[in-house]
Amino acid sequence: MASLFSCFLELYFLLLLLYNSQCSRAEESSSKSSASFEKGSIYIDGSAAIAKIDEDFICATLDWWPSNKCDYGTCSWGNSSLLNLDLSNKVLLNAIRAFSPLKIRLGGTLQDKIVYQTAHYEQPCSPFLLNNKELFGFTQGCLPLSRWDELNQFFKKTGAKVTFGLNALNGKTIAPNGSALGDWDSSNAESFIRYTVSRGYTILGWELGNELNGNGIGANITANQYSRDVIALHKLLQEIYKGKDVMPLVLAPGGIFDVVWFSKLIDKASNYLQVVTHHIYNVGGGNDSDLVQKILDPSHLDEDSEIFRHVQGVLQKFGTSSVAWVGESGGVYNSGRDLVSNSFVSSFWYLDQLGMSATFDTKTYCRQTLVGGNYGLLNTITFHPNPDYYGALLWHRLMGRSVLSTQFKGTKKLRAYTHCSKSSDGITLLLINMDGGATVNVSVSVTLANANKVSLLLRDINDQNPRHEIWREEYHLTAKDGELHSQTVLLNEKELSVDHFGRIPHLEPLRVKSSEPLAIAPFSIVFVDIPIVQVPACSMFTREYM
Repeated sequence: MASLFSCFLELYFLLLLLYNSQCSRAEESSSKSSASFEKGSIYIDGSAAIAKIDEDFICATLDWWPSNKCDYGTCSWGNSSLLNLDLSNKVLLNAIRAFSPLKIRLGGTLQDKIVYQTAHYEQPCSPFLLNNKELFGFTQGCLPLSRWDELNQFFKKTGAKVTFGLNALNGKTIAPNGSALGDWDSSNAESFIRYTVSRGYTILGWELGNELNGNGIGANITANQYSRDVIALHKLLQEIYKGKDVMPLVLAPGGIFDVVWFSKLIDKASNYLQVVTHHIYNVGGGNDSDLVQKILDPSHLDEDSEIFRHVQGVLQKFGTSSVAWVGESGGVYNSGRDLVSNSFVSSFWYLDQLGMSATFDTKTYCRQTLVGGNYGLLNTITFHPNPDYYGALLWHRLMGRSVLSTQFKGTKKLRAYTHCSKSSDGITLLLINMDGGATVNVSVSVTLANANKVSLLLRDINDQNPRHEIWREEYHLTAKDGELHSQTVLLNEKELSVDHFGRIPHLEPLRVKSSEPLAIAPFSIVFVDIPIVQVPACSMFTREYM
């Protein structure tokens, strides 16, 4: 421990000698245009992680909505349903493979109206049909086992890790007020799960229900009844997977967070529930004319911190080992908004919420959708990546599991998050500049909040140590032509696009000397990997045992 401290101390004095060098350089740069530059300071506590995310934190969803699912007169789903998605498309295959692995959540509203064509299901296997008089606006649909086979072959080929949302309304009676009464009928699900196991298909977890908690979406189940249904699912999986090497996770309830309802569920079912899933749509409806203003308003984005705080508070209150996932989040609800939730401006709320949720110990974050609607990471027709796809991929490759306490002092329009790096032994910063009129020159300080009170200042050490240059790697994301509604994103001023073979482009960083100021351009998002800053929270011992 003493040698580790001496290394930090040595680095501290070396960096401190040249503190004024970078300060004067940043001030000189700022003086050229005082109206277009601001200064800010980031303070990172490197002594211990404040939260821990899953290695495969990034998740995306695939849904059941047919092509005639329409919102506000717009039908945006195309052939993106689990029942008709083109599983042979090269871009789709490569987009998932690029994550190695990508978590995929299979589910959505219509999961609670689908049955599975097993040997015990004797009725015709019919697709969803539009009927506004029916719950959720569609008739009951059916998943053919032949399609389930195709999907699992696809998941194996892409390396995806899959959770499946089960029909929680099966066997229940829907009262006129929307209350779903009676116990869950698990017979159809049991046949389906047994078939899945018999075929050797790997499912990471089984989730019960979609947005049926609290007031529900069209139907609702009381917390007490939901608890009984979750326990029934747990017992069923224990029986089916008995003797297997890996037991799948039990996830629930997949709904908008309600502190009273969630508290009752966790109180009664926490011993049977590994993952508590909740959904967030924080920006507004697809017909909201103020979506862009909300996305770029830090105070509006901050409102969701209360949700994450309350979720963790409930888990801690009951002392459960269950962990929290965001099971679904598309920002803009009711299928999103074209040229907003599928354009560059969407990246500001999305990446900010990834960073925010991680600080509250959220283990996984599932984006609605991978493809489908106007909020897909991929274009619904071509499957070519929308801007948020590249932000998600960079997060997945750069942001490690350990989350570090980070404070930014300066403009409220700049957001800062820090993790131990996944690609080096150092740290990685995510910096989001929501100001369209100012570049922010950022200084970074790393504090070791222990008895020795050592502060590491990230400054220039190159000028006086020319034989020992220190570098960092930067990934600057901006919109093509500066147009926030653009569906084309630039990485370090180079346009990102798939090639004619359908391959995802390489995401190459800029290698920058530490002598250069860390500048965050207007309306840009920057990942910064700093290998030289090696702190106790990110040590090999901490990574493996904490």
